[in-house]
Amino acid sequence: MATKLKNPSKILNPNWTQLQERLKINGSENNFSKHSNKSNTEMSKSILGKRKERSNEEPQAPKPNPLIPISSDCSLTDMVAMDCEMVGVSSLGNKSALGRVTLVNKWGNVVYDEHVRPLEYVVDFRTEISGIRPRDLKKAKDFNVVQKKVAEMIDGKILVGHALHNDLKALLLTHPKKDIRDTAQYTPFLKEGRSRSLKNLAAEFLSVDIQNGEHCPVEDARAAMMLYQRHRKQWEKSAKDFKRLKEKQKKRKPKKKKFTAEGSGAHPSIQERLSIRARTRDSSTHANSKRI
Repeated sequence: MATKLKNPSKILNPNWTQLQERLKINGSENNFSKHSNKSNTEMSKSILGKRKERSNEEPQAPKPNPLIPISSDCSLTDMVAMDCEMVGVSSLGNKSALGRVTLVNKWGNVVYDEHVRPLEYVVDFRTEISGIRPRDLKKAKDFNVVQKKVAEMIDGKILVGHALHNDLKALLLTHPKKDIRDTAQYTPFLKEGRSRSLKNLAAEFLSVDIQNGEHCPVEDARAAMMLYQRHRKQWEKSAKDFKRLKEKQKKRKPKKKKFTAEGSGAHPSIQERLSIRARTRDSSTHANSKRI
């Protein structure tokens, strides 16, 4: 006689039991795959960040700096550009004196660059603009030595620069006007008849940003030379036309105006006045003699 089971409801068909086990396994796998995919995506986002869409445009190559010399020739050429940096002297430091002078050739290569020991005591080094510090002038050359060397190097050369009258004044030198190419005075560079800064000209005509903070005389001299080189043809033509006009004006002889004492309305000369007085005196003397 068969024994009675305590829980007859738990006795199930074996096929049904296998099906339930399979369903449990598949469900756990699906949940694990979803969880793993979510965790992987979240981890990739947290580590790599959001991926940017790639643009079809290729990145543009940086433009070459026109102030970098394209030649290694460091010889003294028929044209040189000059730039000077000043320091402050006198009791208040408001008087400018030469602190550094730089010359570059037509390629932009440095042919001379020296710090200068001023003749007077330096009160203000103007470092924020000049870039000159006290240590730079400890081994600087004497003013007379630098002045003589610069005078020799620019002699007979086309001198290029910006506001060159200031540089020449600091050097106590002169240069023929016909050989000066000043970017501060060139008519196409003027704005409403006024000169513009070298920084402004370099930005507009060379697409170069210079003079940010301390000035570099090498960079400034190169910028002036490049401005001249790019406008050289028209610049030289206008210089020749101006020279011809001056020569014509010199050749023109002023017309001599003839003045007479009578009838012209002009004032008689001193000699004519004396002769007129003498004739008047003689006539009056002759008249008195007749009366007697």
